[in-house]
Amino acid sequence: MENNHVSVLEIDLNAVDFNLQFFKSKLNTTTNMLVVVKAFGYGATAVEIANHIKNKVAYFAVAYLDEGIALRNAGIKTPILVLHPQKANIEKLIRYNLEPNIYSINLLTAYIEKATALNIKNHPIHIKFNTGLNRLGFVEKDISEIAKIINTQTALKVVSIFSHIAASEDLNERAFTLQQINSFKTIASKFTEKLPNKPFKHMLNTSGIINYAEEAQFDMVRLGIGLLGFGNEVKHTKNLKNVLTLKSVISQIHSIEKGETVGYNRAFKANSTIKTATIPIGHADGISRQLGNGKGFVYINNKKAPIVGNVCMDMIMVNVTEIDCFEGDEVLVYKNQTHIEALAAAINTIPYEILTAISQRIRRLLKKC
Repeated sequence: MENNHVSVLEIDLNAVDFNLQFFKSKLNTTTNMLVVVKAFGYGATAVEIANHIKNKVAYFAVAYLDEGIALRNAGIKTPILVLHPQKANIEKLIRYNLEPNIYSINLLTAYIEKATALNIKNHPIHIKFNTGLNRLGFVEKDISEIAKIINTQTALKVVSIFSHIAASEDLNERAFTLQQINSFKTIASKFTEKLPNKPFKHMLNTSGIINYAEEAQFDMVRLGIGLLGFGNEVKHTKNLKNVLTLKSVISQIHSIEKGETVGYNRAFKANSTIKTATIPIGHADGISRQLGNGKGFVYINNKKAPIVGNVCMDMIMVNVTEIDCFEGDEVLVYKNQTHIEALAAAINTIPYEILTAISQRIRRLLKKC
């Protein structure tokens, strides 16, 4: 179905290229790059971004099966790691040549059983170890059991060993992070000794590349939100280029007299005569209701316009009393990284949540010079 939503998310592919190269510059030339494009590419567009950089990276990663299938259906042949595969999807994972993260004995044995029944040989898998995030993964005491299972079958082949740092962006947790890195090094060494091949290793995410490239870049790193221009700290983000700009237009302008109210539940009451602009984007498009009542703001003609009253499902109203503007004028709902970070801070969340909330009904527009 054609997407005719007047609001549009512009995606700057030149900025994507710049950010990718920025993170590569932090690495040894022999270190491979995996780009995580889960959750529709962190709210942008997974297929188009992956297609754009597929010849510049070694791997992609997604969270779930359907995300990997979408990339395959788009013709992307780059290896794809599925970070949270489910037992019910094993046959499709194999059919689409997707590489699962194996994090439990239960999943490992189920995968072997299904792959063996399908006469599969050496299907690539990735073994995840839990070193402190305590979300998914084996632990060190599982090594012998995992190796024994793997070495008595031929359906699967371990191509990588990996783990996930819990607080790579927080240098106050440096001691804990270094403990995680050392734990992973020990686990990887012990596990590799028991395998017939030598899998590659990876541990660092976006913040990890910035803060721990010297200690733990290993054979590959996993770049996520950094590709979109966020470094998890202002001092790092300023070195990156903005990729996403969410635009809309003014649908109508109203004069609100003193004592009148605006929006649902009459959440805003004017203390004086003001002027408001209605914009066709709301919480169904990913604008959190928490941004209502002055917490959130847009830019119109380079001036801030705070949100007035509650965010509606399909619209917001903003205060434009001090802004010279007209119906049809452009509105910057998300102007750049600084704007997105300010909105996130206003509602006590992180840019990840702001970006991944952008609805699929918002039209995506790719820009490249």
